[in-house]
Amino acid sequence: MAQGSGSSNQKLVPQAYNALNQFKYEVAQELNINPEYKTGYWGNITSRECGAVGGHMVRKMIASAEQALANQATTLGNTFRPQ
Repeated sequence: MAQGSGSSNQKLVPQAYNALNQFKYEVAQELNINPEYKTGYWGNITSRECGAVGGHMVRKMIASAEQALANQATTLGNTFRPQ
């Protein structure tokens, strides 16, 4: 992307930005990614490392959503029965 051009990504839940940003840094630390990211600049981090951070974030978010659904099903007494 050319420098100075804005991102076309729209945030669906703008209030989640800070939480996701913090989550990104936690995952990067767990993966022992080059600590240069702590300055806020990710330009010196390899594409492979950035992809690993994103991939692990997605895995953790899916696991969390699955757990929430399982808890909800337990709370509701397994009333949901797919056909």
